[in-house]
Amino acid sequence: MTAAKSQAGLEERGVEVRGGRVRYLVGGTGPPLVLVHGLGGSAANWCELAPALAAKRRLLIPDLPGHDGSDALPCAPNLSPFADRVVEVARREGMLPAPFIGHSLGGLVAIRAAIRHPDAVSALVLAASAGISSTRRQARYALAILALVKPGRRLAGRRDLIARSHILRTLVFGYWGAADPQALSAAAVDGLLSGWERHTDTIGAARALVLDDPRGELGSVHCPALVLWGARDKQLPVSDGIELARRLRAPLRVIPSCGHLLIAERPAACLDAVETFLARVTPDR
Repeated sequence: MTAAKSQAGLEERGVEVRGGRVRYLVGGTGPPLVLVHGLGGSAANWCELAPALAAKRRLLIPDLPGHDGSDALPCAPNLSPFADRVVEVARREGMLPAPFIGHSLGGLVAIRAAIRHPDAVSALVLAASAGISSTRRQARYALAILALVKPGRRLAGRRDLIARSHILRTLVFGYWGAADPQALSAAAVDGLLSGWERHTDTIGAARALVLDDPRGELGSVHCPALVLWGARDKQLPVSDGIELARRLRAPLRVIPSCGHLLIAERPAACLDAVETFLARVTPDR
């Protein structure tokens, strides 16, 4: 059983959207909130934050197309089709408008949702969001190699061993993902690696990601936004967060001693930032 599936109160569901199945988790009580994972991730990536958020809000956590239990998309020129599917699932669940929280690739998906469906997205939290460095040639090569090699697929079956070993945790998550791999709980390790053995098309998502540069369109995002970043992010530097915050006219909160996987590495700090922001910008329903 994955970390996400074991979360109390979250139900696994699936629905056909535009000819493809989307798997998602839903649960909790209160105003709606949509959580969108990053490249190579799954709904289980939110295992550290979801239980606390579900105590006050009704959560929708999809697997993006080609990831875990969701069907892949035909060749996409950008991430708009990914955003459309997330919005459609939320619409069918009666959970719109809602704030969207996106991590990495999920941040750019959330931005696309806000641009394409402004009435559906009431606020944005962009946690180490892709969209700036991810368009550069170096990022294109790195993402293509990772998508082809699929290191997570080889590691997914060893989640328990990795969670128990400080050395393996550092080898798997050090430098590229977490500034402090030992801060990752066993549940976080399980959640970060869950779903890799079921991914069907992370290459398609990576290609759509590197082709998608939203910078010229960020002026059309009118909902409140928060940019959230790890101070020691080696994948997407803090300068990306500064540029996003400037273009969105949004506050930037930087979490010290934290890498790219901030939602798993420093969940308490992320939760505080998210709850403070949402309490300010979204009314109770």
